[in-house]
Amino acid sequence: MSPDKNTDPADHLAPPRRDSLGARARDWIRQFPIRFVVIVVAALLLVGLIWVLSHNQPTQRRGRLGEAQPVGIAKVTQGQMPITLNALGTVTPLATVTVRPQVSGPVVKFNFIEGQMVKKGDVLAEIDPRPLQAAYNQAKGQLDRDRATLANAKTDLARYQSLWDQKAISQQQLATQRAAVKQDEGVLASDQGNVDAAALNLSYTKVISPVTGRAGIRQVDIGNLVQAGQANGIVTVTQVQPMSVLFSIPEDNIDRIMTRMSAGATLQADAYDRAQTKKLATGKLSAVDSTIDTTTGTVKLRALFDNSNGELFPNQFVNIHLLIDTLENQTLVPTAAIQRGAQGTFVFIVNPDKTVAMRTVATGATDGERTVIGKGLRPGDTIVVDGADRLSDGSLIEIPAAPKAAIAKPSEAPAGQAPPPANRTDRFQRMLKRLPPAEQEKLKKMTPAERRQWFQEHRGEFRRNRG
Repeated sequence: MSPDKNTDPADHLAPPRRDSLGARARDWIRQFPIRFVVIVVAALLLVGLIWVLSHNQPTQRRGRLGEAQPVGIAKVTQGQMPITLNALGTVTPLATVTVRPQVSGPVVKFNFIEGQMVKKGDVLAEIDPRPLQAAYNQAKGQLDRDRATLANAKTDLARYQSLWDQKAISQQQLATQRAAVKQDEGVLASDQGNVDAAALNLSYTKVISPVTGRAGIRQVDIGNLVQAGQANGIVTVTQVQPMSVLFSIPEDNIDRIMTRMSAGATLQADAYDRAQTKKLATGKLSAVDSTIDTTTGTVKLRALFDNSNGELFPNQFVNIHLLIDTLENQTLVPTAAIQRGAQGTFVFIVNPDKTVAMRTVATGATDGERTVIGKGLRPGDTIVVDGADRLSDGSLIEIPAAPKAAIAKPSEAPAGQAPPPANRTDRFQRMLKRLPPAEQEKLKKMTPAERRQWFQEHRGEFRRNRG
């Protein structure tokens, strides 16, 4: 059967809309139970996974109930605390000399090796001496000639004096001869000065070291023509023993230094490398500048070091630790034990029953590794130095490297110090102490996991006891 000629062909190509939507709805309704079950199962699995992770993950929270936290401990000691000032310094030689020629001429010889230690007076280089030797010989010859002339004039003066005694010559002739002798004496003195100058210039052909130190890189080579007083010189010699370090400190600290120096004390200065990990040398404070630098508010100081082994090198950057004073019989703790919180500065003190107590302390001077405790602890107390971030007042602890000696009973807290606020762990410790001794020993032998399970089972009993 052929299609009607009056019918649009597009009507046969388009699918019926209502029949298609109804089929989709029927398919979705038939599959709805399956989809619902899948969604519910997925949600249950997700909830179960979250519950398992929240109950089984290892916790590092502060003072978890019933779980002993591993910690490191240390003893409170009594000893000395050095009071030091730290400053940045530069190694500065006491003398740095540029050796320049004092006469002109070609260099014919070097008597040192670059980097060699030389002594004061050692000949470093030689300049061609022949022109100056000739000038010296000429001046010496002139001196000898005029010396002979003076001797002849003195002989004539003796004759004239004899004739004058006999009244054979006039007084004027005698006076003229005396003047001639004086004139020859002046010429002889001038000749002697010329000889000395020539000898001095001749000695300058040997270039000597003015100080004891280390010779640097030479600035000229053999055969180079040098001029008297040239700018670059021949070589630089630097004194390295002793060696000094220049450093600056704030003006607020100068009164403490001047008080100690006025009392005749010798202040020790230690030089450390750039990283402050290696001690390079030990010396002493030698000088304090006379004025304060108003632009920086600092005072410049100089420390002297023997430097016999060459630990300090010129212009080296160092850190200076200047020992101002030493405090005796101080209560000292490792700085790592000091904790800070809303209640102030505190430490965790260890009790003989392997629990800790929070103790507020007053801190004093520190050298980085140790801190002075002014109030709150006594020598012999045991404190926590590692793992304190997981503790609270009353927490159980475990000491992996337990000391051989038993932990002593801690000192009493200072009078008037408020006890730390009670928390869940503190209340739990009080509950634990109410248990029979047999139950307490049983709990001590349990693993952390077994102990948590035991507490979960007896949680209701603890709640009733709380009332």
